[in-house]
Amino acid sequence: MTATRSVLAAQATDFPRWFQDVIAKAELAENGPVRGTMVVRPYGYAIWELLQEAMNRRIKATGAVNAYFPLLIPESYLQREAEHVEGFSPELAVVTHAGGKELEEPAVIRPTSETVIGEYMAKWIQSYRDLPLLLNQWANVVRWELRPRLFLRTTEFLWQEGHTAHASAADARAYATRILTDVYRDVMVNVLAIPVVAGRKTRRERFAGAVNTMTLEAMMRDGKALQMGTSHELGQNFARAFDIGYLSRDGQRELAWTTSWGSSTRMVGGLIMVHGDDNGLRVPPAVAPVQVVVLAVKDEAVAAARTIADELTAAGVRASVDDRTDQPFGRRAVNWELKGVPFRVEVGPRDLAAGVATVVRRLRSTKSAVALTELTPTVVAALEADQAHLLAEATERQRSRITEVATVDEAIEAAATGWARMPYDAIGEEGEDRLGESGVTVRCLQRQDGSLPVEDNEPDLTAYVARSY
Repeated sequence: MTATRSVLAAQATDFPRWFQDVIAKAELAENGPVRGTMVVRPYGYAIWELLQEAMNRRIKATGAVNAYFPLLIPESYLQREAEHVEGFSPELAVVTHAGGKELEEPAVIRPTSETVIGEYMAKWIQSYRDLPLLLNQWANVVRWELRPRLFLRTTEFLWQEGHTAHASAADARAYATRILTDVYRDVMVNVLAIPVVAGRKTRRERFAGAVNTMTLEAMMRDGKALQMGTSHELGQNFARAFDIGYLSRDGQRELAWTTSWGSSTRMVGGLIMVHGDDNGLRVPPAVAPVQVVVLAVKDEAVAAARTIADELTAAGVRASVDDRTDQPFGRRAVNWELKGVPFRVEVGPRDLAAGVATVVRRLRSTKSAVALTELTPTVVAALEADQAHLLAEATERQRSRITEVATVDEAIEAAATGWARMPYDAIGEEGEDRLGESGVTVRCLQRQDGSLPVEDNEPDLTAYVARSY
């Protein structure tokens, strides 16, 4: 492999700097002109598009349909659900003037859309026949960040947010859980190759206005946790605030039960911090904009490189040709290594004379000569194998850095390098205060068999404790 340590900080000595370096050198994103905003560059956006497509297919498979709601929300909408507005108040961006004059009512730039979608759900739902109503939108949101970080916490970010209404609490719970497992966890594990822990948030950590927040937590290479996606049961809180009701089968007026759920460009941040190494990004083949780049070493190999790329493309591989033979080969190789392209196929005159190409597997740091006649089937099979390799590698790293502890003090100590797992009964809300003083939180709760708790006060729950982004 080509060493690129000179252009990146080392993970072991300065992980935050390494993260920033990878985003810049791999040309994923950069800071926007307003503090906290982000410009997503074409390569970074191409990863997001593939991730978005994978997520969108799974969302639609649950029966949800896409719609779009306004960016500007009347401030009065947020005031209707007291806990919701209180939870988001510090992050709100409010428009007070437009068209050269002061607005009669300020408009909030959406931090999330429960309120505006709730308003329209109330109009669209008349009877039990209209339920469940399953909506999703792909949009941008604004939450004013005091300490922004690209792809992790930016003032404006891209996401999908789902909002549903149901005839019963049980139906709402089942659907919110299905989104968490069949959509979000499936994407995290099988597309991003990121192992996640599914659990219930504690009372103090759950979404403002929800009665239950379920989460997927992933371990980054520095041992911190990243919340990758959440699904919320909203009970009847928003239905009551926005009069989302329906006529039941027996003609009685009933309030609906609602859910909301979301995942964002933060998943790209997770991809970087779970899979990246000191040589740059490593992109899982499932979301790699370029799965194989074919590099022509000299002019004489350009035609052959294009033929190889065409054969790979015909086999369903996202392949690209680098025929910039007027640039130093080493510099081009380093550039593709930084971008984390899973496979590099290097072709020069001597390779062609021998009937081979040099294949560099970025995700395993190996290099080998492969016969040109076997190149396409070899690469196709290896792409699937390397996707599995990344998941296995990350799963073992997560497993090895979770420590079983018995006390809050032991949890704080373990969270310095990884996660702690302990009985929640030994923490409680008082223990959460003590954890918070050390910058540590309870990331989620599970039953002892790993399943999701249904109630806050279930006994014998297991807590995952960590520092987090």
